[in-house]
Amino acid sequence: MGVRPSAVTLLPAEPGVYRFRDDRGRALYIGRAGDLRRRVSSYWGDLRGRSHLRRMVPQIARIEALVCGSEHEAAWAERLLLEQRMPRWNRIAGGLEVPVFVRLDVAKPSLGVAHEVVTTSDVRWYGPYLGGGATRLAVAALDREFSLAYTGRRLTGTERDLARVRGVGHADTATMADRVDRVLSRDPDEVAAVRAALVGRRDAAAAAERFELAASIHAELGGLEWVVSPVRFLGTADLDLVLSREGQRLTLRLRNGRLESWDQATTPDEKSVSRPEWQEFLQLNASLAAALAACPVR
Repeated sequence: MGVRPSAVTLLPAEPGVYRFRDDRGRALYIGRAGDLRRRVSSYWGDLRGRSHLRRMVPQIARIEALVCGSEHEAAWAERLLLEQRMPRWNRIAGGLEVPVFVRLDVAKPSLGVAHEVVTTSDVRWYGPYLGGGATRLAVAALDREFSLAYTGRRLTGTERDLARVRGVGHADTATMADRVDRVLSRDPDEVAAVRAALVGRRDAAAAAERFELAASIHAELGGLEWVVSPVRFLGTADLDLVLSREGQRLTLRLRNGRLESWDQATTPDEKSVSRPEWQEFLQLNASLAAALAACPVR
């Protein structure tokens, strides 16, 4: 087990992406984390199933990190960066997850997950979301809460019985679909209402010692949080965002709304190019860039 560098303590326990560089400034590895400090610290542990990275760790001269608003946003940042350029020690271009979409069919009331958008009448599409597993859990959460599939006209006998138990019918289709739409459109009130309802169901199941059901709902809550977390790297604008702090310049380049590059460099130039909605994000990460630059690994 190696000695963890003091730079690790500067990292927040927040989601984000990290990058290791060698003493010539070359990128060695890009990764993502739900907890930057814990994840980066692990490279100076036993590495367990990541034994191939043991040869990389002695080459790390500098740590860089970009704090994100959620794990989903960090996953997208990692994927978009790896699509542009894959450092030597990364193995999979774009990361492990693939983009998926949620399909809301109003004519035949149902929710589903698809890899491609096929435009048809009465079908609404949402996404892209990164990771089919988390997205399917989110769909399961919405199915549990809204019972949209049981508002159709053509139900089997068992489905009609379940519709009666759940207290829904065809007259509820439009209302249910609109509520699902508001959740997937990240309406804060609707998201909060669904989250609270699912937490209530989970806690009631646990209190009744139905622990398997409680665990399922808990997992679905995680999926819901994944898809309703805003991702600022999925837009339409071309942006060059620059902010300097203490001799370090942070630059983010977005094309068609997608993160194309993330660069940090030593510079006396204090020029900033930003937008109000990005200012807090850039200030946080420019300050972190300056702190990490002042604390090299070796």
